[in-house]
Amino acid sequence: MIKEFKAGKLTARIYPNRQEMGRAAAEMAASTLRHLLENKKEVNIIFAAAPSQNEFLEALQQEKGIEWNRINAFHMDEYIGLPADAPQGFGNFLKHRIFDALPFHSVHYIDGSGTAVACEQYAGLLQTHAADIVCMGIGENGHLAFNDPPVADFEDPLQVKTVALDEVCRQQQVNDGCFATLEEVPTHAVTLTIPTLLAAPYIFCVVPGSRKAAAVYDTVHRDIQQQYPATILRTHPGAVLFLDADSGAQLSHQKV
Repeated sequence: MIKEFKAGKLTARIYPNRQEMGRAAAEMAASTLRHLLENKKEVNIIFAAAPSQNEFLEALQQEKGIEWNRINAFHMDEYIGLPADAPQGFGNFLKHRIFDALPFHSVHYIDGSGTAVACEQYAGLLQTHAADIVCMGIGENGHLAFNDPPVADFEDPLQVKTVALDEVCRQQQVNDGCFATLEEVPTHAVTLTIPTLLAAPYIFCVVPGSRKAAAVYDTVHRDIQQQYPATILRTHPGAVLFLDADSGAQLSHQKV
């Protein structure tokens, strides 16, 4: 680890590369899971689906001593309108990256129809299985899940909602290699809201890559406001931000 510092209540850690960052995040998540499983019959965890999570998800599967058959899995967002088998679908991404690789007690997929009934049903599942851990990233525009700056609401009355995606967010999906052109990226999605994500006592936020450096800087230094959604992480005492040298490049003068 290069350095660790606090930004409000948020703990931030910078690692030399994506691999070390992913392993460190997986080790902390696994340790927390083991602790929770000592005290709870079942544990509920929400995952982000993005290439930024690849190293973390791979390392988490290698962790030993976790009773995955006592863990319920959820994800935090999904495109509206993609074919059910589209590889860009976030449920499909996680199915291939982790859900099929481990013997979870249950896996709950977001319905990509985007109907009000589907959102209410997923919200009901989250009420029944209150999240213990959220594993997330930060978007190039500072979004958490698909809470882009135009629609982010720190006091959102909903748990799950449909949103229009802003162009920066949609372009990120092209930058990540998920879609060939901007026109192919869906314009709307289902997302867990910011209060839903922050209700979990533990948040592990994994953010590698140079294209995230500006968003990371904003997260640490901007006033806490909805224009910069990830700034809300500075209010959460159980949140840890995992960075690599590229994503943390603009924090080189941050005090340890």
